[in-house]
Amino acid sequence: MENTVLNIAGFNKNSITDGPGFRFVIFAQGCIHNCKGCHNPETHSFGTGTDYTAAQIIAMIKKNPMIKGVTLSGGDPFCQPKQFAALAAELKRQGYEICAFTGYLFEKLIEDKADDKYTLLQNVDILIDGPFIEAEKSMELKFKGSANQRTIDVPKSLEAGKAVISDSPRWI
Repeated sequence: MENTVLNIAGFNKNSITDGPGFRFVIFAQGCIHNCKGCHNPETHSFGTGTDYTAAQIIAMIKKNPMIKGVTLSGGDPFCQPKQFAALAAELKRQGYEICAFTGYLFEKLIEDKADDKYTLLQNVDILIDGPFIEAEKSMELKFKGSANQRTIDVPKSLEAGKAVISDSPRWI
């Protein structure tokens, strides 16, 4: 894990808008979706961010004892699935709740269980899936950009083999 290098666009070390509670947000550099009206278009190009090891990122997170959750955003963390899977696994092992945003649909992520995207998914608690659709944008949505996006309880979904929408009041 300590040799895992992630290409990162940036961090929000004290977010209250990317999930419940105080969260540390990691913005992946690189995205294939290029959604029209994307909130973070500067994160779309690949390899133009700053490289950090997973150990460096974890050390940043641990500096704030108020942080209980980590949000993987972007870009798209599923475009660096092996690296983010290693990071997420270690964060889960240390007791952090993991949320991930992706333009992929849950159904696509579970198609190939040998794929690194599936490994990353296994280390996520909550997944906000689906591309941002500008015509469905709403400021009324909790932790989502557009109405087509789903807030998925990943452990329940993996067990059921299909997307299970979170019923946690913390997320809806």
